Amino acid sequence: MNVMSKPAAAPAATSPRKRETVPDPNFVLLYVASPTASAAFYTDLLGRPPVESSPTFAMFALASGVMFGLWARHDVEPAATGTGGGEIAFMVRDEKTLHALYADWAARGLPIAQPPTTMGFGRTFVALDLDGHRLRVFVPAKP
Repeated sequence: MNVMSKPAAAPAATSPRKRETVPDPNFVLLYVASPTASAAFYTDLLGRPPVESSPTFAMFALASGVMFGLWARHDVEPAATGTGGGEIAFMVRDEKTLHALYADWAARGLPIAQPPTTMGFGRTFVALDLDGHRLRVFVPAKP
């Protein structure tokens, strides 16, 4: 029998591959120059001490269940690159709270990247931490 004349075998039936999903993010890590200095900054800002602290890492347990870590930039493996960007956002209940936080953070000397302003998603302002990470406070726009 001529091998070239054999009909091609039908592909094996396969079921669709199940995609794996990840749980909601439960850790936020920022790369910082000094975890000790950043831990002091965030202790004051968050009103709670870190649950773990060393010269190269500090971690806060937030009321939401999210863990917030500060990792020494020079100790991160694989080494961190300068790509990407982002911010930590804090949703507050009303404009009075937003403006009170703005006044408090400005009085503490936090650099203000954006004073209170209205944007498409609501009222907001942006401050910076010791390493220049953006800290956005906002009140969502009413529907």
